[in-house]
Amino acid sequence: MTTEPTARSGRRRLLKVWLPAGLAACLVVPLAVMWWSSLLPASLSVMEMGAADFGTGPPLGHQHGHTGGGASLTGLIEDPARPADVRFELRAEATRLVIGGREIAGFTVNGTSPGPEIRARAGQLVEVRFTNVSVAGGATLHWHGLDVPNAMDGVAGVTQDAVAPGREFTYRFVADRVGTYWYHSHQVSHQQVIGGLFGPLVVEPADAVPQPVTEVVALAHTYAGVRTINGAPQDLEVAASPGDRVRIRVVNTDNVTLPVWAGEPVLVAAVDGAEVNAPTPVRDEQVGIAAGGRVDLLVTVPATGAARVQLSKATAVVVGPPGAAPPAPVQPGTWLDLISYGEPADVGFDPARTDRSFAYVVTQQPGFVKGRPGVWWAINGRLYPDIPMFVVAEGELVGMSIENRTGEAHPMHLHGHHVLVVARNGVAASGSPWWTDS
Repeated sequence: MTTEPTARSGRRRLLKVWLPAGLAACLVVPLAVMWWSSLLPASLSVMEMGAADFGTGPPLGHQHGHTGGGASLTGLIEDPARPADVRFELRAEATRLVIGGREIAGFTVNGTSPGPEIRARAGQLVEVRFTNVSVAGGATLHWHGLDVPNAMDGVAGVTQDAVAPGREFTYRFVADRVGTYWYHSHQVSHQQVIGGLFGPLVVEPADAVPQPVTEVVALAHTYAGVRTINGAPQDLEVAASPGDRVRIRVVNTDNVTLPVWAGEPVLVAAVDGAEVNAPTPVRDEQVGIAAGGRVDLLVTVPATGAARVQLSKATAVVVGPPGAAPPAPVQPGTWLDLISYGEPADVGFDPARTDRSFAYVVTQQPGFVKGRPGVWWAINGRLYPDIPMFVVAEGELVGMSIENRTGEAHPMHLHGHHVLVVARNGVAASGSPWWTDS
């Protein structure tokens, strides 16, 4: 008479024990699999990362991982028999920097941070012998914004091995694009670039003739929370007379967007090395420069004094007679929209007739990266290193729709190519062709 109630109570006891255990296993096992799959081997080939994404377009005739018909990276160089037109020697060292009276751990190039300026003319072959004197863990040089041969791109672990302390590497490339660029390490760059391992690079026109324009390079950088211009935590003064025109080559070396504004009207003459067609005076708007981006500003010194261009609330470029101290302009509440700035011009092709197109969606999601749990950046729903590898055929015109579904701006920089912005938030470009790499 008591068998059935006893059996039922036994089943209830089993359920109380095994149901939680089963639920726990349903949670733990997938988490364990995710953790295990996020671990990286001691070495990882870039060709084995993620999954191939061929986008929308004609079949390419090969699959991800197939090397037939490919080119050796070591062969993607300039003609080794061609002599260099200009040569530079750069030496990187780990040291202590003094910024605004504070001593911080950092890096120098040829004894300074920022490093020395590299300047060449379009078409010249530039040769740089880079020596890592004492940067632990190795270092490289990436030529940010210049489309150089892949073997010269300076991406440690992808296009070359990091240059170990006491070793050297020679870079050779043709500076074929006029404009404002910069160089920086691409090995643990979140430490080495932030610590000062970078410098300016300017390419002048091949037939450069003296122009009635003074120019200055202004590298905006934050060392340990201290805002600087060209490594100094104070205004950069540029001597000029009323009526003079001055070209300010602003380089944002930080990893966040840099707002720039002025008390006098300025022209945005170039963006990421590309000249703007028919720029107009910018008044009461701030210009946003993406992380790693560059903007050339043309300023005319007013008859009444000096012009002040703010690179932050703490630092500015002051253009005018020596000792001039114009008041800091109020930071505007609106941003210049490059999608409609300047006048249209022929780009030599129809941007609407792409051969292949991709979707690139940036999100943040929970998961494991290198065995560490957290909320990470994701591309098309995938976490590093299981990210899409976009595959194209040489010569194709490629379209890409980039969507940021997060609550913050995310810097993106393209190596070896420039992109033309054709629309943003559904609004078609109506101004000067907006070529960019950052």
